[in-house]
Amino acid sequence: MIKEDRDYRDLFDGVIASTLRRALGIAAADPALTVAGAKILYRQQRAAAIRREYERQGILVPPVMMISLTSRCNLACKGCYMRAQRREGAPDMSTEQLRSLVAQASEMGVSVIVFAGGEPLLRAEEILDLAGESPRVLFVVFTNGLLIDDRLADRLAARRNLVPVISLEGFRADTDGRRGEGIYDRLLSAASMLKDRKVFFGCSITVTQKNIDRVTDAGFVRQTMETGARAFVFVEYVPIEPDTEDLVLRDDQRVALNERLAAFDREYPALFIGFPGDEGMYGGCLASGRGFVHVNPAGGLEPCPAAPFSDADLTKTALKDALRSGLLKEIREHHDRLTEAHGGCALWTNREWVRGLMTEGARERAP
Repeated sequence: MIKEDRDYRDLFDGVIASTLRRALGIAAADPALTVAGAKILYRQQRAAAIRREYERQGILVPPVMMISLTSRCNLACKGCYMRAQRREGAPDMSTEQLRSLVAQASEMGVSVIVFAGGEPLLRAEEILDLAGESPRVLFVVFTNGLLIDDRLADRLAARRNLVPVISLEGFRADTDGRRGEGIYDRLLSAASMLKDRKVFFGCSITVTQKNIDRVTDAGFVRQTMETGARAFVFVEYVPIEPDTEDLVLRDDQRVALNERLAAFDREYPALFIGFPGDEGMYGGCLASGRGFVHVNPAGGLEPCPAAPFSDADLTKTALKDALRSGLLKEIREHHDRLTEAHGGCALWTNREWVRGLMTEGARERAP
């Protein structure tokens, strides 16, 4: 294994561990959260060792796995990548297929499992069960928040290894403008339920060229923290929907975003995470297993949520074998060409190249 590859993985493992330690400090006032967080942090150290062992066997296991549980959603937001991709056809993974996948990921050393959609809480029962079955794995759920009621808030509070992350667009005008009238107030209600039950939760914000100044203003951060949010995920806009390139961050704005998040991290008792963040420090794009992989609703193993290409079906193939994917390997071997993301995602920017890899792979597999 090339030393530089090992170096970036050690660096990424260190970032995950330091983020967990900081979250543990933020949650220190709640003994239940402290105990759960300590277990997750200890497990992360063990998981990193498991991943290194698989690496020696020639299998690169990412510390983070993103699973889009369904393409269904109770909203129709402008610019939604799932709607723009128009995924149709194959049904969502069954409960048993999903349970098997999570168990395999946990056994192989995946530290963080991120549930997305569509709206993942349409499968809330399964999410809660999975979090209960794997208490040392950190589960993060990106949700529009509208399905959170008192009953679900109670059940989320009982799963201390499960972190809801509610999507916002900024203040009321921006959120209602993209998600629908009255949504912002409904999200404040959901946040209040979680805060009352001392649930560690966060919010995600899609950052565009037009809203960056508002969503990175200290006033927005302070007001959102008053709702109880203790984690902020700032996601750079990817122009999957046609004719929205004018929303993509400029290079100077991308640099400013990372600088502001670092300053917020020093000033406020909360986590501030940028996605994809400064991938240059890791030598390029972290997708395709370098840092994370994505599983689509039907079970296809993909490089990234914004790169809907797959040559491995996890409903038919074990995760251990799927991670040997030729597509993922080819992308990883050319990660140096994926250091610049003019559009929030280097793979999306280079999607024609990735599509070409799929075509080449199909030719190679042909009899």
